[in-house]
Amino acid sequence: MSFTNEVLEYVRKFHELGSEVKKKYYSRDFKKKVVYISNFDLYKAPSVDWRDTLYLIMAPKPPQPEELPQVCKESIMEHSNQVKELGIKLFELISEGLGLNKNHLKEMDCAEGLYVIARHYPFCPQQNLTLGFSSHTDSGFLTLLLQDQIGGLQVLHNNHWVDVPLSPGALIVNLGDLMELITNAKFKSVYHRVLANNICPRISVAFFFRMHLQENSNSRLYGPIKKLLSEENPPIYREAIGEEIVACRYTKGLDGIPLLSHFKLNACPSNQIV
Repeated sequence: MSFTNEVLEYVRKFHELGSEVKKKYYSRDFKKKVVYISNFDLYKAPSVDWRDTLYLIMAPKPPQPEELPQVCKESIMEHSNQVKELGIKLFELISEGLGLNKNHLKEMDCAEGLYVIARHYPFCPQQNLTLGFSSHTDSGFLTLLLQDQIGGLQVLHNNHWVDVPLSPGALIVNLGDLMELITNAKFKSVYHRVLANNICPRISVAFFFRMHLQENSNSRLYGPIKKLLSEENPPIYREAIGEEIVACRYTKGLDGIPLLSHFKLNACPSNQIV
């Protein structure tokens, strides 16, 4: 079984477990290393999306093996390590693409945190009334996404929603808000969403390179990389602790306001997104 198929299959097995098994992972405490829930912003967003999610903090301090769901723990642990190595290679390429030393982003600890989100989008009898996942940008540096063959992922391009073509076995690479912040918008985060469907359940697994919410954490400060700034290219965003951006997403929810607007210099969050 291929890497992608194996991860998706074991995640599917978890979501097919009975409620009695899954409910022991249910929590709204997102500082826990293993959380099962529907909508993280259930009491904040103006609408509810059609999905269930298993959240896993896999780096820098992963859960103990016994904390992970038995049905998928070996697959998640093994493939998180493989994705971590791939992510480091991608950060090297991105660094070189920015004209920096290839280890620049790695030395900024961009690859230090890994947050895994394993989603199940159930069959939706009235798909015109909801979305699988509302329009948003990812909050981290980089996201590697696996999806099954059901489809539904769209990206916003020139103010139009465009279907992301299905490619069996492919990893979709997406840039997030922290990447836009540190590159001063040279690389931009991408708005995307997932449609609800009335065909059959959809499974996806997203590997987010970012730190998560940690108590008493001494996370480093991130701001536009100074080597990328000049008089013609002044900083757009203020410096922020990485977890501050993540916390803002959890506090605000998917409220229709671009996440990075809260971190712009001399600006206030006002522009709505689709």
